Amino acid sequence: MARNISVGIDIGTYQVKVVIAECVRGNNASIPKILGTGLAQSRGLRHGYIINSTDIVRSIQKAIQQAETVAKIKVKKAYLSVGGIGLEEMHSKGEAVVARADGEVTDLDIKKAIEESENKIEQKLLNRKIIHAVPLAHKVDGQKVLGKLRGMKGIKIEVETLFITCLEQHLNDLISAVEKTGIAVEDVMVSPLAASLVTLSRAQKMAGCILVNIGAETVSAIVFENNIPISLKVFSIGATDITNDIALGLKVSLEEAEQLKHGTIVGTTHPQRKLDDIITARLKDIFEFTDNYLKKIGKSGLLPAGVILTGGGSGITTIEDLALASLKLPSQIGELKVLDLPRGNIKDASWAVAYGLCIFGFRAEDSYASMKFVKTTGGNMITWIKQFLP
Repeated sequence: MARNISVGIDIGTYQVKVVIAECVRGNNASIPKILGTGLAQSRGLRHGYIINSTDIVRSIQKAIQQAETVAKIKVKKAYLSVGGIGLEEMHSKGEAVVARADGEVTDLDIKKAIEESENKIEQKLLNRKIIHAVPLAHKVDGQKVLGKLRGMKGIKIEVETLFITCLEQHLNDLISAVEKTGIAVEDVMVSPLAASLVTLSRAQKMAGCILVNIGAETVSAIVFENNIPISLKVFSIGATDITNDIALGLKVSLEEAEQLKHGTIVGTTHPQRKLDDIITARLKDIFEFTDNYLKKIGKSGLLPAGVILTGGGSGITTIEDLALASLKLPSQIGELKVLDLPRGNIKDASWAVAYGLCIFGFRAEDSYASMKFVKTTGGNMITWIKQFLP
C-alpha cells in the first residue's frame, strides 16, 4: 500500500521551513506523524516578495534536502503557502435562481451565486488571483439562513462571499521557485489559514478569535467566527523592526540585538528598562495596527476567544500581557496541536504554517481538513464550499 505523505513548504522572509508528514491509520482515526523537517535562511526575499530567484531557489533546496535526509524520503510534490503584504480580502454578494423545479437548493445553485459574486469584483482583480472563496452568509427569498442552506426550498438565494486574493505575479514567482527545485506544487494556501489549522481549536473559531502571526517583516491577522474565517489583513511591520530599534537604541550589532530581543543573553550590561521600553514601543505599534483593523470590521474587544499569537516574534517576553492591555482581549501564545511526537526541530508555533500545509494535504484522508480546493494554477476559483457551508 502506498504511503500517504504530505509535504508543506513555508517560504518566509526570514526562513524557509519544510515539514514532511505521513498520515498513519490509528485505532479510531488517522494521525499525522512528522517524519522530518528542514530549515534554511531565506535569501532573495523582501516583505515576502522574491527579488532574487536564484537565491531563494537555493534556500528552498537546502531546507528540502534537510527534511529529506531526516525523513529518508525523496520529495516529489508539496503544498505551498502564500503570504506577504500582497494578500488582500474582498467582499461581494451574488444571487442565483434555484434551478430545480421543486425549488430545492443544491450545491450547484450555491456555486452559481458565488461565481456571480466573483464577477461583480472582476475589475478589482486586475493583476490579482483569488486563492480562497469563503461563503459567509446566505439568504433564501430574502430571509437569512442560519442553518443548513442546501436542501431548503425557495425561488432565489443570495450568498455573501469573502475572497482572499494575492498578486498574481507574486504567486507565479513562488510556484516557479519551488518547481525549479524539481518539486511539483500540488496546491497553495494563504499562510494565516494554514497556521490556523494547527494552532486554533474549533471552540476558539466558533466563539470568535483573531490569530496574529508576527513574522520577520510582516504581521498577518485573521479573524474567525462561527468556525469560518471572516476577515484577513497583513501589515508591513514585523519582528525585524524590533531588532533594528534595539540595535539603534543600544548601539549594538544586529546579532546581539536579536539575542537581547528574545532574552537569550545573560549578564548583559545594557539597562533593562531601556531595552523593555524599546521592545514595548514597537509591539504597541503592532497591536495598534491590529486594534484599528478590528475596529474597522466591528470586532474590537468583541472576540471571546481572544488573540492567539504565533510566528517568530511571538516569543518575546511579556508579549501576552501587552496584547491583553492593548487589545482588551484574552491573550495567549499559540501552540502547535501535534498529535504525535515531532521529529526534527519543530519547537514552537513558528512552524505552524509548514505543518498546517501538511494537514491541508491530508484533506482527503483526514478529518482535520475536509476542504475542497481546485488547482490554483489552472485559473479556476478555489472554493471552500464543503468546509464552510452551514
